[in-house]
Amino acid sequence: MVNTLTTEAHDRIEAAIAAAETRTSGEIFCVLARRVSSYRDVSLGWAAAAALILPLGLIPLGFEAAWIPGFADSWEAAHLASREVSMGQALGAYAVIQAVLFLIVYLITRLPVVTRWVTPRAIRRARVRNAAIQQFLAHGLHVTEGRTGVLIFAALSDHLVEVVADEGIYDKVDHAVWGDAAEALSQGLKRGDPAAGFQAAVALCGEVLAGHFPPRSANPNEVADRLVVI
Repeated sequence: MVNTLTTEAHDRIEAAIAAAETRTSGEIFCVLARRVSSYRDVSLGWAAAAALILPLGLIPLGFEAAWIPGFADSWEAAHLASREVSMGQALGAYAVIQAVLFLIVYLITRLPVVTRWVTPRAIRRARVRNAAIQQFLAHGLHVTEGRTGVLIFAALSDHLVEVVADEGIYDKVDHAVWGDAAEALSQGLKRGDPAAGFQAAVALCGEVLAGHFPPRSANPNEVADRLVVI
């Protein structure tokens, strides 16, 4: 996984954006996010489910407190009280098992690879999309003059890519184009060359923008030509 980019890689991406924008009045911006969510809630959900469900398998086996070394007393109270004591010890032992399972499953699912594996793709996709939209708004791509801003967004830990286009261009372009740009970036990330991936995605987006929004007579650069790493 790529965690850092060299100055040369940043320069290549900035040059690609600048070159693409010479042919259009649109604006292109790139963001590389190391992580968009901790997914701690997902880990808590798996841990809670494990703690509630897995110990149930012990009940048909006749679970009792004595199964946990040192938990049950070696002597039991006589007659009627013995059942109450045994039941209380069993419930206490059951709670201990639940707590241990909760902690073990939670810690295991906090490992980055495991977190990605146990988190439903729909959840990861939704959070990456929300993060991309937040970046789109944060960098002012929604207030360009022609509403022609395009954000190219990559989430490293999730292995997901998003391309967000403003309403000025989104409805005028075949949506498959944005998928092609996202795939170009994905391939670059898979090769371990994110700069090449961003360059390819920028070139595809720039070509689309140039076809629909050629440069104006006064063509200010409304958004900085750069890659932001968060």
